[in-house]
Amino acid sequence: MASGVTVNDEVIKVFNDMKVRKSSTPEEIKKRKKAVLFCLSDDKKQIIVEESKQILVGDIGDTVEDPYTAFVKLLPLNDCRYALYDATYETKESKKEDLVFIFWAPESAPLKSKMIYASSKDAIKKKFTGIKHEWQVNGLDDIKDRSTLGEKLGGNVVVSLEGKPL
Repeated sequence: MASGVTVNDEVIKVFNDMKVRKSSTPEEIKKRKKAVLFCLSDDKKQIIVEESKQILVGDIGDTVEDPYTAFVKLLPLNDCRYALYDATYETKESKKEDLVFIFWAPESAPLKSKMIYASSKDAIKKKFTGIKHEWQVNGLDDIKDRSTLGEKLGGNVVVSLEGKPL
């Protein structure tokens, strides 16, 4: 069931910027988003980029020690969100980077919020063409351990995530 919610153009721009890994100057790379949260606008009519809920590549090693842990801390405990996370991981064969679309719907979120986010998910997913990994998360226990994301990305062949062994 569609909710009639539309996707703000800024959301699509953020996705395209994260998806395209063109060769860039070190300054441009620092401004690239490692993770970003999307929420519903106050009138519940649009999916928008959530203000100041992001991690830039340039923050890692500066204000952000571990991007995965910092990302998990951005998630609100009592409401739903959509997120894009640019996962850097290694398998036994190679290093990889993949965007992961996350639908955060914690048990403690209000029922109305869970319903509108669930029914609006297709609107945002249709705009995110080429996403290989989608993950619905229903609480901190599901997401706080990075090995769960490792399994989503490649089962038991993933040996590290964000440079940390699994």
